[in-house]
Amino acid sequence: MLNITQVTKDILHWSETFVEVPHPSLGNFPPCPFARSARLKRTVGIFVGTDPYFDLETRCLQGMGEYEVIIYAYDPGEWTYDYFHGRLDAANRDFLLANNLLVLEDHPEDVEMVNGICMNQGAYALSILQPLTDLNSRAQAMEKKGFYHAWPEPYLEQLFQHRIDPRKS
Repeated sequence: MLNITQVTKDILHWSETFVEVPHPSLGNFPPCPFARSARLKRTVGIFVGTDPYFDLETRCLQGMGEYEVIIYAYDPGEWTYDYFHGRLDAANRDFLLANNLLVLEDHPEDVEMVNGICMNQGAYALSILQPLTDLNSRAQAMEKKGFYHAWPEPYLEQLFQHRIDPRKS
């Protein structure tokens, strides 16, 4: 079983030292321009999950509460990428999208390289839950600033598979 104190420390450290940091390979933007604000406002909920599908189903019924982002961490040794991906994809399809929510994934077995930068947290399998309308409006605001210009097209196609692509609207 993962230790919530260590998980929280690791995820917040990753956010502060990577997710919030501007990168030249990403047009001098951080990977997530809104992560710092959410962290400082303490509107990121971090939990140790037990089952990716059912954790999301329960959260969908409970709502987001005071959180802008909810991250569930799992031991990647217990959840292979294929199974983890399948559970999150099913949750999006079965109930999240219909309830204005979207879960994004991060799993160490699915290394995400963007312009030579590894985007993965690395230690955990993560499900990252956010309201869909928030993601879409923030993506549109960042498109106006040129945020997506440095990102490779195949990565963006996958990123926007369940969302409004701001480059096309």
